[in-house]
This record gives sequence, structure tokens and C-alpha cells, in this order.
Amino acid sequence: MSSHLNTFISKTVSRARSAQHTFLHRNPSPRPRPRRAPTEAQLRPPPRGPPAKPGRRRPRSGGCFPPAALPGPRGAASRMLAAGPDMAAPSAALRQRRAAAAGGSGAPETPGRAEGPESAGGGVGPLLSPGTFWLTRIVLLRAVALLYLVAFLVAYHQNKQLIGEKGLLPCKLYLQNVKKYFKGKINLDALSYAPTIIWFLDWSDMDSILDYISLLGLVISAFVLITGCANMVLMAVLWVLYLSLVNVGQIWYSFGWESQLLETGFLGMFLCPLWTLSRLPRSTPPSSIVIWGFRWLIFRIMLGAGLIKIREDHCWRDLTCMNYHYETQPVPNPIAYFMHRSPGWFHQFETLFNHFIELVVPFFIFMGRKMCMVHGVLQILFQVLLIISGNLSFLNWLTIVPSIACFDDRSLAFLFSPRCGGVKDRVLQLQGSGEQPPPGLGCHIRRVVNISFGLLIAYLSVPVVINLLSSRQVMNTSFNPLRIVNTYGAFGSITKERTEVILQGTSSPDPNDPAAVWQEFDFKCKPGDLKAKPLDHPPGGEAAGPGGGGLVPDSNEPIRRQGSPTVDPRGTFQVQIQQAWRSARCRGQVVDSEEDRPLLPPCQPPGPEEVL
Repeated sequence: MSSHLNTFISKTVSRARSAQHTFLHRNPSPRPRPRRAPTEAQLRPPPRGPPAKPGRRRPRSGGCFPPAALPGPRGAASRMLAAGPDMAAPSAALRQRRAAAAGGSGAPETPGRAEGPESAGGGVGPLLSPGTFWLTRIVLLRAVALLYLVAFLVAYHQNKQLIGEKGLLPCKLYLQNVKKYFKGKINLDALSYAPTIIWFLDWSDMDSILDYISLLGLVISAFVLITGCANMVLMAVLWVLYLSLVNVGQIWYSFGWESQLLETGFLGMFLCPLWTLSRLPRSTPPSSIVIWGFRWLIFRIMLGAGLIKIREDHCWRDLTCMNYHYETQPVPNPIAYFMHRSPGWFHQFETLFNHFIELVVPFFIFMGRKMCMVHGVLQILFQVLLIISGNLSFLNWLTIVPSIACFDDRSLAFLFSPRCGGVKDRVLQLQGSGEQPPPGLGCHIRRVVNISFGLLIAYLSVPVVINLLSSRQVMNTSFNPLRIVNTYGAFGSITKERTEVILQGTSSPDPNDPAAVWQEFDFKCKPGDLKAKPLDHPPGGEAAGPGGGGLVPDSNEPIRRQGSPTVDPRGTFQVQIQQAWRSARCRGQVVDSEEDRPLLPPCQPPGPEEVL
């Protein structure tokens, strides 16, 4: 039985092999045809015209990336068209790709571009490389321009009333006295004592000069703020214009933020190219020396403020200063009342946190990129808290600006749009381009200028560092007439009681006449009538000029055009501080009868001419 079965299987297998051989002999396989190369029309990219008509769909371009870079069938089809004759020999193309992957002969990988779907146009887009400051420069220049804009706007509205022809302290009279002191000549000594371009202008119409300086500064700062483009010439003009106002502003421009704005503006000059007006000048990358100049500025500001506190007032060491600060600060805002009513342990925590921010955090700058960014975040948040709880003019906004230098392009990329051809995309191309242009004469000159700038800052910082280390530290002081490198500090001592002065004036020829009518001067942002609506003035300085009511009209007419008003010494009173743990005063209850006291002598005070 088994022998018959084996014979049947062997015959069946042999018949199948014979049939297969006959089929292959009669039907040979056709030769493979070579693939035809795509035509020029097929290789041409799809047109970017108006949208297709309804019923017809035109393939999309895929944003910033060509169709060949897209995944899926559409990207594969585009790659087949772009490959051309290589598709006729897939084995050769495969060998080329393998050789490129093994030997690195392919195109170099672009630094900063992330692999995966993000680099293909999805997600947040490719990441920028750390360590460059192209975007940092744009943010810094716009921030400095914003501060200049606010400063010149305030100067335009107030300078005529403060230092104009008939202002409280006329700058014309001040310059005449300086000129007289230096033997009636405008020499180098007079220029170094009060460096200002007003020396070289016609003094016959000082109000117009002050207006023209402010308006020119407004126009230039607005241009830089809107466009983000600046060069060294424009930034130098802004710096010279504001320096000219500060050096004739006398006591009105003697606050620390004026010198701080001038130093910040001076640093901003060296961020820019000399002539080029471009947000991304390829030939002038941001200098790390200038970036460290901004970091050195915020380091001195915060450390100086912290050291002056622990050296001056014992309440900073006793952790009790915040019990008084919110009510005795220059211009409290509505939120300051609720901050003042916080419990005592919270005020102690605030004082400790202030010491940590001003005495410990500044040293984070020198601890690497990540710690430097932590420093920048903490300092900005700290300034925002101060802005919320009170109004210190634009001091807090100004302190935020040098903190921006703690961030590089990668950390500031979220502020810019990832669209194709935008600033962020162009910075990515600058980082990815491995080829560097050959250094020319301008590049060498720029390098010498940056090194000279660093040496100048280091030289001018010597007395500043000595002042920081001294037990007799002074704050908000300039050691040079150009106010390039200065000392800073704030609230070295805290006022424990708030004194509000009510200024009243009369146009009566005899102020001692019982029939004389005394009227009150109402100042902007100054605490006064309790029934008036509280005003939190926007950043730009506490308005020193009066703002309506009494002798002062609603117009911009200065006080001195109303005659020579006499100040009533009886219109002054003192307000005792309200302790945080006590109940609030009743509405309208300002002072008790025993708290009232005169603060001025009962006589007519001298005018500005006599004071000078």
C-alpha cells in the first residue's frame, strides 16, 4: 500500500514541475522599462496665486516648509518629483543616502532646529540656540525707547511750569549764575559743570527751547519703539537731549531715576550699529560686553538698595519697616491700604523677602545661564509687586529694563511670531548659517569700540564699588557730570509718620489783612481732600505742577503768572501713622486737635531768585 502511495506522490510532483517549466517557457517576464525623468513643468513649484475657484482644490504649500519636507504621501510625491533621474535607479539613491548618513557628507544639521513634527511646521516651531542676543537687543531697545517716551512726555507737560521763563526755578537764571561763576564765559569748566546743549542756543525764548527738546525726543523715541530699529546716532541724540534737561532741571531732576535713565540710555547706544537702521544687522551682532554692562547695572541697583537698608534704618533689621511703608510712601494707591492692613507676620515676611531679593539674588547673575535667568524673573516679579502696591514714578519700570539682559534669544523667543520671514525665523537662519563674513575694517573698529566701552565702565565703577563697600554709603549720587556710572539705593530710611502740607495762597497785597482770601493749591497725586476720588497716576512721575482749584487754573499757566502768592503757615498739619493692627480711622477723621502744628514760619518765604 505504501509503495503505491509513494509512486503516486512522485508522479504528481514531476507533472507539476513539467507544467511550471512549460508555462515559463511560453510566457517569459517582460524587461523593466526605465522610468522617464519628470519634465520642467512637473518640477516647477505650484503657483501662489489667489485662492482656487469653488469645486477645484489647489494643493497647499505647507507654511514655511516646502512640500518635499512634509510627511505623508504628499511629501513623498514631492520628493519623487524633486529626485528626478535618481528615481530610475533606486538602489543608487539608497546607497547615496546610506553613505551620507555614515560619512557625514550630507548637508550639515542646522543648529537649533528640533527633529520631529515641530521642525516640520507643527507645534511651536524650531528652537533657537542659547547664548545669542539678537532678540534681546530688540526688546531692550524698545523698552528704553518706551521710558524715553514717557520721560519726554512728562518734560513737555511740566518743564515750562518748573524751569521755564516764569517757572518756579527758571533754568535761564540758573545758567546765567553758572556762567557768572565761571567769569562770564562758556568754557570747558562751565560745560563740565552743567553739560547741556542749551548753552549753544538762543535764550530769548526758553519755553520754546524746552518744548523743542521734548518734542524731538518724543518723535525719536516713538520711532524706535514702533519699529524696533535704532542706530547709535539716534540713541545718542536721545541721550544728549535728556542729559540737557536733567542738568538744568535742578531739584526737579535730582531724583535717582533720572541718573538711572541716563545710564541705561548710554548702554543702549552701544547695542546698535553706527548707521544701519535694521532690527537684525548681520554685520553688528549684539556685544556680550554691552549685555554684561546691563547686568552690572541691575546688580549695582539691587545690591546698593539692599546695603543702604541694613546700614541706615534699624527697622529693616528689626523686620518692622513694612508696618509703615505702605502709608508713608510718596504716592500710595488704593491697594496700598489693604497691604498696610495685613497682619504683622506678613509684614515681617515681606521684609525678609526684600532682603533676599536685594542682597542674595543679585549674585545669581554670575552663576551661569539658568541662574541668571532666575535672577531676571525674580527681579521683574519683584518690581511688578512694587508697581501694584504703590507709585514710585517710573523707577520700577526703569529697573525692569536691565533685567531683560538676563535672557537670551531662546528664552525670549515666545515674544515673537514664528511666521515665515519674521524676526524669529531670521534669527534662526543667522544661527544656522555656519559661514561667517570675513571681518572688515568696520568689524575691527567695532571690536575696539566695545573693548573701550568695557574699560570705561570698569574705570568709572571703581568709586561706585568703593562706595558700596563703605560703611558711609551714599545713594543716588553721580561721580561724573555725564552720569554714566552712578550709585543707587531706595528707602534707606522709612518715615514713621506721614506729614501732609496744605499750601494756601492769597493775591491780597496785605497777607495779614483779616479780609484776605486764602485758597488752597490742589496738586495732582498728592493726598488732600478725603472726599475726592483716589488717583493712581500712571508711570511718568508725580506731577509737581498744580492741577486746578484755587489760585491755580485748569490751564497750563504757571503759578508765577498769577502774581506772587503768599503761603499760609496755618494751613499745615501732621498725620500720625495708623498702626496696622488698629482699627481704621473714620471717614473724614484726619488729625486730632493736638496733632495740628505749623511747619513754616509766619512770614512770606523768599522767591526763587533769592534762593538762587
